[in-house]
Amino acid sequence: HKKEEKREKKEDKKEANEAKREQKKEKQDSWKDFIYNPRTGEFLGRTAGSWGLILLFYLIFYGFLGGMFSLTMWVMLQTLDENVPRHQDRVASPGLVIRPHAVEITFNRSDPENYKHYIRQLHDLLQSYNDSIQERNELCMKVCQFKRSTLRQCSGLPDPSFGFKEGNPVIGLKPEGDPYINCTAKRATSLQMQYFPSEGRLDKMFFPNNLSLCSQPDYVQPLVAVKLLFTKEDYNIEQTVECKVEGSNLRNDDERDKFLGRVTFRVKVSE
Repeated sequence: HKKEEKREKKEDKKEANEAKREQKKEKQDSWKDFIYNPRTGEFLGRTAGSWGLILLFYLIFYGFLGGMFSLTMWVMLQTLDENVPRHQDRVASPGLVIRPHAVEITFNRSDPENYKHYIRQLHDLLQSYNDSIQERNELCMKVCQFKRSTLRQCSGLPDPSFGFKEGNPVIGLKPEGDPYINCTAKRATSLQMQYFPSEGRLDKMFFPNNLSLCSQPDYVQPLVAVKLLFTKEDYNIEQTVECKVEGSNLRNDDERDKFLGRVTFRVKVSE
């Protein structure tokens, strides 16, 4: 009786193993049939005709979207001028870049080592304004050329020390717009200054609306040079100078923003 039970268990186990093998084989066959069914000719569950219709639909659909996008871009580009911007509003309160880049400019005019870093900054600023470089630009009714020689004795050409040697330092100011620069000393008596170009004014012709002129490789934004004419009585006294961007509808007197359309710096010269 025990032998028969063992035989039956062996047969049941054998049948179970065979059933597992058949199930495994059926699963493999079902995956193979899903990828490609040779009986129906289906690939990934679809016939060649079904795949063709789907591809045709998406080709037409995305082709239509691409055509609509291209047409929209073409219509928009027809309304633009490649040389003149569509909107030409000026910044309400242009910024002001100053060189030497320092809030406090302190130096001994008798010691060149004491102010050479200020001179280096000015030379670096004006390097791209050299006449030889600016002459590469088209003349453009003088719009595209702002030559270093325009700054005359503030150009660093006749005086490489930019006035620091004689105690009359040159300050470079670059406004971001077409106004003019006005500098004043915060003291009881006025401080004499020289502006280049004259009166600190930059003609609008130096700010062309035609973007193709500004895109020339050697085009530079014009700047104003201010020479502070200190006397010996001014030496060893810290002088506070404020330069403002002046022009119609420009804000430069907001006490909540000390850098809006203006810059303030201090200068102390000793000998």
